Amino acid sequence: MDKWTFGLTMMIVGMGGTLITLWILSLLMTLLKKIFPIASEQNSPKNSR
Repeated sequence: MDKWTFGLTMMIVGMGGTLITLWILSLLMTLLKKIFPIASEQNSPKNSR
């Protein structure tokens, strides 16, 4: 394997790993939003008059 082939392989593996990690984090954030929904401000006790 020459240097260019190794460099391109490492670039593809690195970019792919980064994108897969970001995708997993977005799935985790979506899951956490469903488990712990954000309360709307209209229903909070501060704004009740």
